[in-house]
This record gives sequence, C-alpha cells and structure tokens, in this order.
Amino acid sequence: MTVAAAESAFAVEGPPHPELILVRDLIYQTAGIFHPDAKLALLRERCGRRMKELKVASLSQYLKHLTATPTCHAELVSLLDEITIGETCFFRSPSQLAAFRQVVLGKILGAKREPSAGPLRIWSAGCSTGEEPYTVSIILHEESKNILNGWNFEILATDLNGRSLEKARKGIYGSYSTRYLSDYHKRKYFMRVGEDLQVQPFVRSCIKFARLNLSDERRLVLMKDFDVIFCRNVLIYFDLASKRHVIEHFFKSLLPHGYLFLGRSESLFGVSNDFGLVHLPGATAYVRADRCRAGKQEP
Repeated sequence: MTVAAAESAFAVEGPPHPELILVRDLIYQTAGIFHPDAKLALLRERCGRRMKELKVASLSQYLKHLTATPTCHAELVSLLDEITIGETCFFRSPSQLAAFRQVVLGKILGAKREPSAGPLRIWSAGCSTGEEPYTVSIILHEESKNILNGWNFEILATDLNGRSLEKARKGIYGSYSTRYLSDYHKRKYFMRVGEDLQVQPFVRSCIKFARLNLSDERRLVLMKDFDVIFCRNVLIYFDLASKRHVIEHFFKSLLPHGYLFLGRSESLFGVSNDFGLVHLPGATAYVRADRCRAGKQEP
C-alpha cells in the first residue's frame, strides 16, 4: 500500500480505525490531550502528515514508529508538534491585559510590598509561538517607570510544541501576528526584518522559553512561586480529568496573592473548588478560593 492509498483509506466513513484509537490513547496518556470521536478526523490528518514524512504506508506501521522503535520518543514529540499548532497574536484579549495592567499589578505589588521581596514572576503556560509572553513583557516594560519602578520581573514561557518554541525564541513575526500592534509599539519594541518585525533584545531578556508537558508530574512539581499564571485557550484541549490535574498544580504554583488568567470562554465551574472567580474591569480572573473565603479578595 502506498502512502497516498493510506491517506485515502483515512477518509473512509465508518467506525474509528483501531490503531487510530491506540494513537489517541497514547497521546492522552502522554500529554493529557483527548480527541473525542468527533475530532478523530483531525487526528487522522495529523497522523497522515507524519506518515507521509516517514514514508509509512499504514497506520499499524506508524503505531510501531510511536511505540516500538529506538526513535519512538522523538516521533511522539513530532506528532505532538503537529497536533498542538496554536493560533495567537500580540495583545490578544485586550480587556484581560488591561485588567492585568491596571488592577492586578497593583494588587500583587501591594502584597509583595517591597522589591526586596523578589521579582515579579509570571508563567505563560501554553505560550505557543511567543506572542503572549512578549506582550506581557512589553506591558511590564511600559510600567517599569511607573508602578514597577525599582522592581525586577521575569517570565517563564512554556509550551509542548517544540516548533512553536523555536519560532518564539527567534521572535520574528509577520503581519497577521502583529495586526493589533500600534505604531508606537512597533517603533519602540520591534526591529524591521524585511517585511516582518522582530522583538527587540531587551524585550526578550526577561523571558525564558522551555518545553513543558502539562501532564509531566515530575516537572510540574518544580513550578513554584508565581505571581500570575496565564493559561489562555489551552485547557480546551484537555478532558475533565486532565484539566483537574493541571489546575491542581496551578494552585500549588501560585503564591497566595496570585492570579490565574484563563481564556475568555473558559471556566473552572465543575473543574475545581480551589479557585474563586473575581470580576475585574472588563474581564475575569481566578484567585485562590481561601482568599475569597477569608474576605481578603474584593469582588
């Protein structure tokens, strides 16, 4: 069977291919990402891309590449790169970012009290190609002569997708990613590289990019002492059990005064009782539920 024939076979209607179910289970066990039956077509497409790259003619052969060869780990990483391609841009969800800048920063600095308490630490979990952490860095640099005067700050930006992280580290973006940037931001925080824009080195200097699987228990327990966690439009790929696992670790990762930002359409209702929802101007965020119960967090 040729690769083309294998891809054609993927398109046949009917019960899910048993090997495809095994691939789905492997992805879930490894990364917590679950493909329900309604989304198996997407998984078929992504597997087809990897099969074409490897010149593998059948899904059963590809499954062996994922489980029974010396390079199975590398191939699993490549498949995860295929299925975790994200879409984002600079200054996405501006109302959330405005609330972070105008309200949350002040509350966090009030809790930390003095710069000697340590740097402001922010985690961009699921940073994709880097637009979110760079946006946060720009905001923090804008405030460095105002509320953040005298404070240090650092951003940890993590993602499962190695190719996305490679692009993030380069910091070069086209017109689609930069469509919401003002001329002021383009002039001050970017350099022109042909038709594209590249983030200035000083914007990148406070950011560390790292590959992280949000299902990796060993790595997650090391993620500690963050003032803010951004995890926007990431948990939508997780089933309930995986969401609860990640949120439990976010609770442990946040300092007592910390804030968690999810995507605008995401909610922890029915997922976790560890966090309480707080309303900010034009946006919402989550704080530790014990703060709400103690009356330490105003609505």
